[in-house]
Amino acid sequence: MSLATIRSTLSQELQSFKTPPPKEVAPLPKVGDPAPTSFPPPTSAPSAPALSFPSDKPVLVVFLRHCGCPFAEKTFKSLTKLSTRHPELHCIAVSHSSQTATDRWIIEVGGEWDVQVIVDPDRDLYSAWGLGISSTWHALSPWAIYKTYQLGKTEGIWNRTTESGSRWQTGGAFAVDKSGIVRWVQVAHSADDIPNFDDAITALGLEVDKRRPSATHSHHSHAGAQAH
Repeated sequence: MSLATIRSTLSQELQSFKTPPPKEVAPLPKVGDPAPTSFPPPTSAPSAPALSFPSDKPVLVVFLRHCGCPFAEKTFKSLTKLSTRHPELHCIAVSHSSQTATDRWIIEVGGEWDVQVIVDPDRDLYSAWGLGISSTWHALSPWAIYKTYQLGKTEGIWNRTTESGSRWQTGGAFAVDKSGIVRWVQVAHSADDIPNFDDAITALGLEVDKRRPSATHSHHSHAGAQAH
């Protein structure tokens, strides 16, 4: 690796530690609420991405941490597997890294399979769904750092270069039924908190595939339909 490449990589990593511009964050949707509008909020730029749902399928919407985060990679890989095991479910992943960085990262982590990927670099969708900026403890607690090492050792998922995006953005996941009502919520309590998609499947009234290991495991307890 050339010196110029090393400097560029270090610069990108440092950028990811900068606090992003503040945004007005909507209240977090609760179980039983209508899902946030499928269109960008009025304060968004005209180019803000829209989030629309099919009328014939329930939807699982997953907001990722930055591309390069090992926990985002674990979450996305679990989502892609889920998307093929449950064709009756529409899976969406939202990234706030740039389009170029997101496209490159998706290839590196194995492809999108049957997941619709939406790029939201200004974090308008994140804000519309109640996902704001996290704390230092959220991102850099000793437990999260230990879990990073453990994930790498057990599953070979390590940190990748962070080309764009912020380490402070909170991730989360939402299950929405065919009528547009939120049936399950899980917002990350820390960087290593990975959604339990089996809970989402159950909340939507679908059958969990018991022949396979659970898609995800989190160290937090998420009882009931709403978990956060």
